[in-house]
Amino acid sequence: MIEQPRCHARRCEHFRGVSQPDGTEESEKVVCTAFPKGIPREIAFGGNPHYYPLPGQGNKIVFEFKGEKL
Repeated sequence: MIEQPRCHARRCEHFRGVSQPDGTEESEKVVCTAFPKGIPREIAFGGNPHYYPLPGQGNKIVFEFKGEKL
């Protein structure tokens, strides 16, 4: 089982959950709209809050808070 990713804890609008491409825990990866093949470790579990697209990301989707607007 994967530890809780920071993007989930921070309530990112684009977070989609855990994917198991081959149906097993060994293939588990966390995914989102910006990274449908797997969120890079530096964003999911590291210190990168993903306020800006990564070089070569392929889209311009970044962190967006999912919650009430003040």
